[in-house]
Amino acid sequence: MAATVFGNLWRLEPLDEQKKAVWRREIGWLLCVSDSIVEFVPSIQQLPCGGTCEVMITQPRSDLHANLPALKKLHALLLGILDGFRETEFSYIDPGCRSVREEDKWWLPCPTVPENGLSDGQKKRLQDSRYRTEQILKATMAINNSVLAEMEIPSAYFDALSMSERAHLGESIYNCITADQFAPECLVECLNLSSEHQTLKVVNRVEVAVHLWRKKDLKKLTSSKSQKFSLSGKVKSLVTDGDMNHLLAERAESLLRTLRLRFPNLPQTSLDMSKIQHNKDVGQAILESYSRVMESLAFNIMARIDDLIFADDANKPLFSARGVTGFPVQKRTVPSPFTAQHTP
Repeated sequence: MAATVFGNLWRLEPLDEQKKAVWRREIGWLLCVSDSIVEFVPSIQQLPCGGTCEVMITQPRSDLHANLPALKKLHALLLGILDGFRETEFSYIDPGCRSVREEDKWWLPCPTVPENGLSDGQKKRLQDSRYRTEQILKATMAINNSVLAEMEIPSAYFDALSMSERAHLGESIYNCITADQFAPECLVECLNLSSEHQTLKVVNRVEVAVHLWRKKDLKKLTSSKSQKFSLSGKVKSLVTDGDMNHLLAERAESLLRTLRLRFPNLPQTSLDMSKIQHNKDVGQAILESYSRVMESLAFNIMARIDDLIFADDANKPLFSARGVTGFPVQKRTVPSPFTAQHTP
């Protein structure tokens, strides 16, 4: 459904009215299920005789009550941003002549701007739209991350793993985490993070190690409590092992946080996809899918705005060169950080 409506967001223009109607109908059907997802809470009720009693009443589940209205608001804001591109100074032509910037986006229409560039008013509106879209993107990412964090880790995720953190992390990362001194920022600088694929691979490996150490920590803690009347030396050994697992898990988590801060737009990890695949909570499924679609829409709007700003900037040296020689001057440009792999 989302791919049909938003998958071809290749131009900065309002959504077709027919697509809007289809989307509103379909999203309405999806969200109406949330009305039946409730939780029981105690409430004081007044009795006819003047006394009071405590009864259990239903109310919308807290996560849905907090996040669904926010997502609906963000959804409306994104559609409003697209509606703001009804009358513009730019246009699009079908894919054809590609500049250096668009070699990796050959299927996208080319944005064209007036020969003397966009007006100051149009540029200001573009920058304002980009800023608002970026804030919406951050909000939707925060909601999606919080929902994924609350999802239960499926047993199938651990069943597919070996129990060796060293095997998952590799010798270099494992030795750094288990060393006497550990600085996640320094370790990140030494890692091979030359591509998004390589970075995601490292994040997946570290995330696996975090949960393996957490699992061992919990197991040791439970074991030490059950054997509190055993020999003191054995219990002390169990506690020491548990403390070490806890420390290593904390270090791995700090490395994971550093990587996520350095690369905030990474795709979902293997754990995230496993959670989504095996999730049985309908409410969490609604929040995760809704926020993910809004996140994708916001990202694509920002990408289209960046493409347009790039086209306007690339037009300036051509316009100034024509004023002197009458012939355009080719200018080599740097590719945008919004690469084709993010664009549906």
